[in-house]
Amino acid sequence: MDMEEVSNKQVILKHYVTGSPKDSDLEIRTTSVKLEVPQGSGAVVVKNLYLSCDPYMRGRMSMTKPHGTYIDSFTPGKPIVGIGVAKVVDSDNPNFKKGDLVAGMTGWEEYTIITATQSQSLFKIQHKEDDDVPLSYYTGLLGPAGMTAYVGLYELCSPKKGDSVFVSAASGAVGQLVGQFAKLFGCYVVGSAGTKQKVDLLKNKFGFDEAFNYKEEQDLDAALKRYFPKGIDLYFENVGGKMLDAVLLNMNLKGCIIVCGMISQYNLEKHEGVHNLFCLISKQIRMEGFLVSDYYHLYPKYLEMMLPLIKEGKVTYVEDVAEGLEAAPAALIGLFSGHNVGKQLVAISHDNI
Repeated sequence: MDMEEVSNKQVILKHYVTGSPKDSDLEIRTTSVKLEVPQGSGAVVVKNLYLSCDPYMRGRMSMTKPHGTYIDSFTPGKPIVGIGVAKVVDSDNPNFKKGDLVAGMTGWEEYTIITATQSQSLFKIQHKEDDDVPLSYYTGLLGPAGMTAYVGLYELCSPKKGDSVFVSAASGAVGQLVGQFAKLFGCYVVGSAGTKQKVDLLKNKFGFDEAFNYKEEQDLDAALKRYFPKGIDLYFENVGGKMLDAVLLNMNLKGCIIVCGMISQYNLEKHEGVHNLFCLISKQIRMEGFLVSDYYHLYPKYLEMMLPLIKEGKVTYVEDVAEGLEAAPAALIGLFSGHNVGKQLVAISHDNI
């Protein structure tokens, strides 16, 4: 006998977006879904528990890609998708069984049917009821944000003790970890953020040596010279634009710039020009962008390093949690004006976690 349908609240992209996105570009709709999958389909149906709000999702809200992209646009009229943590409700997939906790790409909705092909992006979470690591961490610290910080710093541009490291957007999901990882190396670390609250967080909670509010600086070049009188050895780039231009002037010979994101540019139809690129030649700087998805084979190695650090209190992580699917549009849009403090996520359900 067919299982009864249940209601399924969803976050829908109403239309493609140009310029700065607004809450009204998204809407909440309610449809229905059967909590079972056909035999032979290889699909799973999951109950979504936590959803991750990430800056890259802004590009998926636009139809045109003037700056290039590495992922398809969302489809207007359909639920948006992103990284989430979920519980398997029904499965025809041998890799997953009912009750499994999983992380990976899922819909911004209460329940998602994930096809056999899509399920390749899911991985099982080995989470115990008495585990002192919150399940929500798998959207960030133990998910893509943590892996991004780890890969950029450890694998691509490993610093040395005493190096000077600058992190922009430093209180965000990735930046807060980059700074803490660099401190574990014995580096001098400075971060920039957009409010006094975030600056205080960087210095007093995350252990950055210094931090500054970039909105209060009339001259970013002068600000960087003040905090890095001997220059910058490693820059973890999250912002782009004027910040990158100023950093290039302050990089040391044979320094390293790891490009993770450029959030200052995401709402612009035409990116700001960067004028000091000649510094790449004159200072022999290595500048490298990367996609964390190319490094997921290192995830077991990352967990082996990270779980003990969490349990020993050597790494701190701050989450900004919006409660309920109704709060999801504002939580996502708020990323692009700096409303979040720490890793932004949405908690949909705390059932049986």
